[in-house]
Amino acid sequence: MSNLTSVLSDLLVAVPQLRTQVYFKASLTALSHAMEDQVLASTSDQPLLIASFQRERFYRQEAHRYKRLARQTNQVYVLAAPETDFTNASEYYETIAFDPTESLSQEWHLVAIGQSYSTCLICRERPSIVQIKPSPHLPAVDMDPTRQFEGIWTSERQISCIAAELLLQRILHYRPELAAKIELARNRFGIFPQRRSSAKKSKTAAPIALPSLDPAAIDTNPFVQRLVTYLQAGQYKLLKAYRSIAAQERKERLINSITAAIRKGSATGLPLHPQEILKVAVRELGIALGACRCLIYRAQANDDQVAIAHEYLQPGVSSVVGKVMPLQKNPLFQEMTCQQGALCIVDTQTDSRVTDSPLLQQLVKQLDIRSWLLMPVLYQGKLLGIVESHYCGSQPHQWTADETSLVEAIATQVGAALIQAEAYANLEDLNQQLEALDRTRSNLIAITGHELRTPLSTIQVCLESLATEPDMPLELRQVMLSTALTDSERMRKLVQDFLTLSNLESGRVEWHPETLPLDECVELALSRVRTRSNPEDLPQIVSTIPVQLPLIRVDGDWLVELIAKLLDNACKFTPPTGQIAIAARTNGGTTLEVTVSDTGRGIEPNRLEIVFDRFYQEEGALRRTAGGTGLGLAICRQIVNSWNGKIWAESAGKDKGTTFHFTVPTVE
Repeated sequence: MSNLTSVLSDLLVAVPQLRTQVYFKASLTALSHAMEDQVLASTSDQPLLIASFQRERFYRQEAHRYKRLARQTNQVYVLAAPETDFTNASEYYETIAFDPTESLSQEWHLVAIGQSYSTCLICRERPSIVQIKPSPHLPAVDMDPTRQFEGIWTSERQISCIAAELLLQRILHYRPELAAKIELARNRFGIFPQRRSSAKKSKTAAPIALPSLDPAAIDTNPFVQRLVTYLQAGQYKLLKAYRSIAAQERKERLINSITAAIRKGSATGLPLHPQEILKVAVRELGIALGACRCLIYRAQANDDQVAIAHEYLQPGVSSVVGKVMPLQKNPLFQEMTCQQGALCIVDTQTDSRVTDSPLLQQLVKQLDIRSWLLMPVLYQGKLLGIVESHYCGSQPHQWTADETSLVEAIATQVGAALIQAEAYANLEDLNQQLEALDRTRSNLIAITGHELRTPLSTIQVCLESLATEPDMPLELRQVMLSTALTDSERMRKLVQDFLTLSNLESGRVEWHPETLPLDECVELALSRVRTRSNPEDLPQIVSTIPVQLPLIRVDGDWLVELIAKLLDNACKFTPPTGQIAIAARTNGGTTLEVTVSDTGRGIEPNRLEIVFDRFYQEEGALRRTAGGTGLGLAICRQIVNSWNGKIWAESAGKDKGTTFHFTVPTVE
């Protein structure tokens, strides 16, 4: 049967004068390593060491340290939840598998007691401060460095003995056969069981007098306390940065989710419907803001009124779907239209713009609006619609800059999507698309003709010269041979790309998924790129792949090919003075997101989707300055589709660089 009593709570009852302190995980790790190193440094006695871990994976990371500690003493006890193969055993040291519902699973303990020193670390985890509001459409974000713990660290011998006894009682509960061994430790270090029982009888017991340490004892408290203070200060700075990162990521993830949801409608090549765009956007925005009511509706600057068709509501809030909202007689609409920016009202009961307008007073009363945010949906200065957010509680809501920025970003995305949807429905735009298809066909003929004819002509000239000029100098013969070999390799790559894309699209490729680390594939791809190119012509390539990423499950050869092609593409459009960066991060529980960024030529925002089309050449077939057939990114898309992943590009425009993203499945 599990023990639901907290060890920290028992210790605070036994020693009421103790005061807890908040520690970051990095500080706890440094403290625990310092305590373990103190045991390793002491060779004169056989100390008692007790450690407990919240999860087995934490224990596995430190197992090698405890094997070293076990060489110093046979009084080493390690507790962890019985996950996978962690069980009760007596090998290097005693292992104790406690029940998963045990309070130990929420705490972190380390006690070290020797003849000339004693330290203990007893703490439990606190809820994280940095949190990203969960959404059904967005995976949770785990920021491990922000984990905080509340507890006690001390080198007082009496407190350490009490903490040791509390943990020894837990050990005896799960492994009673260790009673004789534990009794030896108690007798050696003066640990008395009755202290725990007397503490449990009454929570108001008199405080225990704590004797000072032996003058000959080792006192490491001042040094360690200074170290912890330094670490804590650094962690608080990091925590502040993580808050900013979390807010920015929340914004980017929401924008990406809305953009992805909107683009699902165009995945089949069918026109997007403006009403579907508004429906998706208002739902996602409402979930992200947590407002009582969110509205998105179409409107133009000269409209007199508009009917509400899409909204997001919190439970208990009245709906306004079907209601008519006045525009021309609404002073807030007029002000927002003139300034073409956000309009925030913190309190409708005191804001003069509302109190001076009978129309707005009536509207606020009908809809129970206490705080009000209006944001125009614009595209190239033209008003396409309005986003509204309402708080209907008894207290006003202070609109933050992050909230305003988030709504503005969503409004921008909605505006672009609406224009795109209207373009699909416009006959003139369809004619332009037909013209673009015709240009693509012409580019295909021109590109393939150029890519085949040019190397063939060069090879022919070189071989004819070698055949007809037997007295040609050796240096010139080497130049001719090198040129012919280079152009033959160029033709081979062209044919290979055609065959690869054809096999991928027709489904003739046999996939061989395997479990492997992402960083190995990245290194292979980097090696391939550097081997095929002159190092002086390459920009700086930086890889920042974290080593703690989970393993992935894909065909390794094709993943290397994918990364190599993205790197080749980045090198092609980035000058040698530029930079290319490869990064990766977890994207929820089932995928990793890999990015290849460059500081090169960039891509116009309206071309980010079509760069993955076959034979696409941004500059055109006859004016382009970089070689290639336009098949590389099309091959990349087919490879990612093979494991049901996603690939997309981001760019701020010409000469502002490009970032390619793709997802890879992780091992479940």
